[in-house]
Amino acid sequence: MPAEREERKLYVRIYAAAGGKDEKEVIAVDTDIKIVRLHRFEGDSKLKAFVDIAIGEYIVKGLRIVNGEKGLFLSMPREQGKDGNWYDTLHPVTKEARTSLQEIVLAAYQQ
Repeated sequence: MPAEREERKLYVRIYAAAGGKDEKEVIAVDTDIKIVRLHRFEGDSKLKAFVDIAIGEYIVKGLRIVNGEKGLFLSMPREQGKDGNWYDTLHPVTKEARTSLQEIVLAAYQQ
């Protein structure tokens, strides 16, 4: 159930290994966000849906819509590290970017 495409300014964090050190560079890009897949779950579970999105030419899989104490929110995709802890694999650089992404995804979920 694709949502209407919206043009947004996003901030993308790029990590590049150079000489054994991680260099961090933040660049701004104009791109659009599109819902590629939205799989809803029925029942009383806190997990309400899995979502895959396209940001420009890239697909990000594994976002989750969760019903928390304060209502629905968007949880970023994550992987379990060797230490057993879970780590987000998508990190919006600014609060505005996170809010914008959440608004787009939750609007598609509520359609």
